[in-house]
Amino acid sequence: MLKITVPATEQYDESTSTFIYSKEQVLQLEHSLVSISKWESRWRKPFLSKDSKTIQETIDYIRCMTITQNVDDAVYNNLSNDNIQAINTYIEAEMTATTFSKEKQGNSREVVTAELIYYWMVTMNIPFECQKWHLNRLLTLINVINIKNSPPKKMSTREIMSRNTELNEARLKTLANGG
Repeated sequence: MLKITVPATEQYDESTSTFIYSKEQVLQLEHSLVSISKWESRWRKPFLSKDSKTIQETIDYIRCMTITQNVDDAVYNNLSNDNIQAINTYIEAEMTATTFSKEKQGNSREVVTAELIYYWMVTMNIPFECQKWHLNRLLTLINVINIKNSPPKKMSTREIMSRNTELNEARLKTLANGG
């Protein structure tokens, strides 16, 4: 969860010739499957696509991430650049110590939507309370389950020959030492 403080503002409304003051507001945000599901239901397009989002779509996603109750919509117009940067840093955070090798990551062209992630959760028996986890942590869990459930990778001829050479050298060394 991320907590940000949206600063108080003072704006002038020319139509009424009055000043409008807003109080400082603390928002609690969660980048989760629940947030993405809300956003996709409003915009009817995949959130995790490589397409850039408009300012309106981005602000609405922040609204979908908000778990603070009874937030005035005007607060989202008062987000500072620091607020936006903190939110982006939070969204991009790994949120796990798990790492993956760089070798042959799947470049699937499958469009990933909230429903597809829910499908993965169901087929992998991931409990639904995980839908509130940071999205990157949930996707890492899904990736780990996929890797652990995959059949072992077959070794290439070169890898087999290299392994056999190492084993033979170790055996010769053992024999030479009287073993």
